[in-house]
Amino acid sequence: MQKTSNNPARGGASNWGASMGKALRPVIALTPLLAFMGIFFFSPIAAVIVDSFHDNSGEFSLINYVDVLREPIKTALITSFGLALVSALTASIPGAILAFLIESRGSQRLRQLIASIAGVLANTGGVPLAFMFIAALGAEGAATSFLKALGFDLYSTGFSLYSFWGLVVVYSYFQIPMMVIVFSPAIHGLRREWSEAARTLGATTAQFWTRIGIPLLFPSFFSSFLLLFASAFSAYATARAMTNGTIPLVPLMIGNLLDGNVIFDEVNLAKALAVAMVLVTLAAMVPYLVIQRRAERWQK
Repeated sequence: MQKTSNNPARGGASNWGASMGKALRPVIALTPLLAFMGIFFFSPIAAVIVDSFHDNSGEFSLINYVDVLREPIKTALITSFGLALVSALTASIPGAILAFLIESRGSQRLRQLIASIAGVLANTGGVPLAFMFIAALGAEGAATSFLKALGFDLYSTGFSLYSFWGLVVVYSYFQIPMMVIVFSPAIHGLRREWSEAARTLGATTAQFWTRIGIPLLFPSFFSSFLLLFASAFSAYATARAMTNGTIPLVPLMIGNLLDGNVIFDEVNLAKALAVAMVLVTLAAMVPYLVIQRRAERWQK
């Protein structure tokens, strides 16, 4: 007959090994992802940060960050910030309204169809997007010619597709679908029971939205607005294809500094500008994540 061991030390060691193995399982599972992010994400960022604190001769210096606040980079920062702010504002409001109409009145099949279409449109950019808008709203585009035939000359009003407001129009193509994607879950989480309870207590539809609906949805709306701001601030390919560098923007300025077409041998200045750009993006993304998490708790 086999004897069982009653040694408490052996039992404690066995329990400790089992608990350690259970605790290490998530770490082991995440090791490939952490290694991938370390090689292709954290390591390049660390190298950019270190190089941004060195001048052209390789000596430690803060001159690059001083130059970031000087012209013409200062103008590029202001223009990029304004473009991101305006495009996020002009896209978030119609995107939120469209998401509300889809979630409140659309069927399940329609919501799935809109989500698929929005996913495609939100990831469209660069040269294909620029070509689409040039073919449609360029000086000789199809839509421009159609409006001329109706007696309305779009370009006589001062509008240009290759200007600041032209970029706002182009950015709306992928910003509005992105708003629909990120804001729809918040509207979907707005329970019908809350509206019915408010009506039972005598509240009107306007009172429900002003006192319950909008306050609950505003954190999600604001966090989605921050996401659109970060997306527009960091967009490069579309702006490059549309303006060819005629509008001073931070991503385009970094590209010019790296390829040396405008300013020669200023790679570390480009890295300092990239660090500043990352900080602005983080300033938008961190509140987005915090507000989004709190909004999800409220909706549960």
